[in-house]
Amino acid sequence: MQHSEASEANPATMRIGTVAALWRYPIKSLGAEPLAQVDVLDDGIAGDRAAAVMIESDHARMGKPLRGKESNRLHLVRGATEAAGVAAGLGIKVRLAEGGRHFDARPISLVFDTWIAEAEVLLGRKLDPLRYRPNIVAHAAEGFVLKESALVGRSITIGDVRLTVTEEIDRCVTTTYDVQTGESDMNVLRVVAQYRDNVMGVYCKVTRTGTIPVGAAINLEN
Repeated sequence: MQHSEASEANPATMRIGTVAALWRYPIKSLGAEPLAQVDVLDDGIAGDRAAAVMIESDHARMGKPLRGKESNRLHLVRGATEAAGVAAGLGIKVRLAEGGRHFDARPISLVFDTWIAEAEVLLGRKLDPLRYRPNIVAHAAEGFVLKESALVGRSITIGDVRLTVTEEIDRCVTTTYDVQTGESDMNVLRVVAQYRDNVMGVYCKVTRTGTIPVGAAINLEN
C-alpha cells in the first residue's frame, strides 16, 4: 500500500490519519457534545445515544424515536424539555426514554476530512463535519486516498481501541441542515448523492475496548 506511512510501532499496520475531533450525542438526534477523549465500550462510546425522545402521539412513528427527518431544528437543542418543545410545534407528544442504546445502525461512525473535502469542492464552500453527526472525525494522513468502500470489512486501531468497519453510511435529508441555524440546503445532499453514491463516512463495531483521545493515530491493519 502506498496510501500512508507504515506505523513505526507495528509494521503490520498502516497509519492513515489522526483523530481530529470526538463527538457523542447523549440523546439520539439532539445536539452533539464535543470531548477530548472517549471511553469505548463493547456497545460503543460511553454515554452516546443512551436516551431518545420517543413519539407518543398518533403518528406514523408512534413508539419510535423522534428523528431529524421530522424537524430541521431538533439537532439545535440538547435537552429533553427543549426537544419536547420542538415536537409540540409539530403537534407531536413525546417522552424521554433512558437506558439502552438508540443507534440507527452500528455503534460508532467515522468520517475522514478528505471525504468531506470532496463534497466541499463540488459545493464551493466549507461544510461543518457535524452535518454528518460523526463520533470520530479523522484528519487523513498525507497520501490517503481510500474511499469508504475500501475500508469495509477491515480493522483499524485508534489508541488501544480496535474497530472493524462494517459498512458505508448512506445519507439522508438531515445532512442538509445547517448545524447552527437549521436552514436546509438540498445541494449538500445532492452532490453526495450524485458524485459519492450517496455515501459519506463508515460505521464500525467495537472489537477491542479502550480509550481514544483527540490526536490519536488511526492505523489500518494490513
